[in-house]
Amino acid sequence: MADPIRVAVTGAAGQVAYSMLARLASGEVFGDRKVILQLLEIPQAMGPLEGVKMELDDCSFDALADVIVTDDPAVAFKKVNWALLVGSFPRKQGMERSELLGINGKIFVGQGKALGANAADDVRALVVGNPCNTNALVGYMNASGIPAERWGALTRLDHNRARSALAQKAGVPNEAVTCVTIWGNHSNTQYPDFTNAKIHGKPATQVITDRAWLESTFVPLVQNRGAAVIKQRGSSSAVSAANGSIDHVKSLLKPTPAGDWVSMAVVSKGEYGVPAGLVFGYPCTTDGKGNFKVVEGLQLDAFGQEKFKVTLDELVKERDAVKDLLGG
Repeated sequence: MADPIRVAVTGAAGQVAYSMLARLASGEVFGDRKVILQLLEIPQAMGPLEGVKMELDDCSFDALADVIVTDDPAVAFKKVNWALLVGSFPRKQGMERSELLGINGKIFVGQGKALGANAADDVRALVVGNPCNTNALVGYMNASGIPAERWGALTRLDHNRARSALAQKAGVPNEAVTCVTIWGNHSNTQYPDFTNAKIHGKPATQVITDRAWLESTFVPLVQNRGAAVIKQRGSSSAVSAANGSIDHVKSLLKPTPAGDWVSMAVVSKGEYGVPAGLVFGYPCTTDGKGNFKVVEGLQLDAFGQEKFKVTLDELVKERDAVKDLLGG
């Protein structure tokens, strides 16, 4: 029998982790492989985390081999195959984005180093905690020995939001919408690309012919969906963020269907003119063995090029804001 899959989850007592842990433990993600969950929290949250462990124990999942709770990154990341980095410092009222980047950057310096020193050789890391693209940049630059292509940031949530919005507008099932791309940052500058998307195999712009809706309603709807959720429920996206994270992992474990792709924020190698090293949202295909490939050759019209530049410029500024933390 194969060794258990070890999965680290940070911020493990928070709402996003709470929404994903049972799914990770149930066998949904890793099939018949046993799972060991290694859960990390700050010292003040260890009490609630113990309660989460109690609930996982009470689920009596056949696939769950063990649950380890700790406030020590070295323990949480020991021999892990997957690291879902959910925890981050939240933006407070009046806080500048550069300040938030600096605070979280220091957190991800430590977590990157801890992963590099303790994780399994095949570890793959997904950064969920915002600002996730640049947190991932800091993490991988400090994770000695872990190849950059093993790191990603959560763009699948935005991908799913865009897919759903197009499906609802067109009056079709979600599965009819393919080839959705989220370019750039997981922020309100991201570009949800409708020009390369397809609905029932046809260009989305041939099915949804209202270009004004696509530009002026669809794009900002996806860009600002997180804020809209907060306004309605009084708290940030949890179920959908957890689901997007799990979808990201599943996509790496199962080959992408022919003629489709998924959105992933990955370390750029210069594709589409993005500076190498930035963690940028791209269209990607996967081989089912944990590897991905950026889909190249897509064209953007003038509207798309403008949006692409805005999100790229933001990520360059974020990189410059944390440059002192990228020493490796």
